[in-house]
Amino acid sequence: MTEIVLASASPARLALLRSAGLDPKVIVSNVDEEAMSASYDSPAALCLALARAKASVVAERLTAGLVIGCDSVLELDGRAYGKPGSPEEAVARWRSMRGRTGRLLTGHCVIDVARGAEASEVGSTVVRFGTPTDEEIAAYVAAGEPLRVAGAFTLDGLGGWFVEGIEGDHGNVLGISLPLVRRLLAELGVTVTSLWKQGSLS
Repeated sequence: MTEIVLASASPARLALLRSAGLDPKVIVSNVDEEAMSASYDSPAALCLALARAKASVVAERLTAGLVIGCDSVLELDGRAYGKPGSPEEAVARWRSMRGRTGRLLTGHCVIDVARGAEASEVGSTVVRFGTPTDEEIAAYVAAGEPLRVAGAFTLDGLGGWFVEGIEGDHGNVLGISLPLVRRLLAELGVTVTSLWKQGSLS
């Protein structure tokens, strides 16, 4: 059985892969995201570079297996927004996002360690934000969730109350697009069904 390694500490990514039949091992890359952020002129280029860096750092520690690296940012007005650095920043971010539309971008990179082969791509999902009141924003930020996630919101947690809708893959907003990963695996000659763990359909 091929070992799957998720180069991410994201519980949402891990849960999504597990619910879809995989049983990945988690190895966190500890890539310095802040240091890389100033080097790229577009949000898409940034999240793809970070995904590739995370996957590559982990792949270098292994001799075999498939490593999946991901990184998400919210693109709004052409700028990339990751995790807010403080509660005050999260409040300001939400006040600027409410009633508007942005794009959640997730860079994906899959590396076949034994072959040294790599496939990568950026997933994009349009997100339409609701119009939470200042009081609702304050309560949301006080709950802590916006500080832990790219774009300062989630779909599968408290943030779901404040997102009116999306266009595209919801998994991409959670941090990993299953259809996109399937395509990247296919590029590497791997069928995703061959990776499903025993009993995943029972």
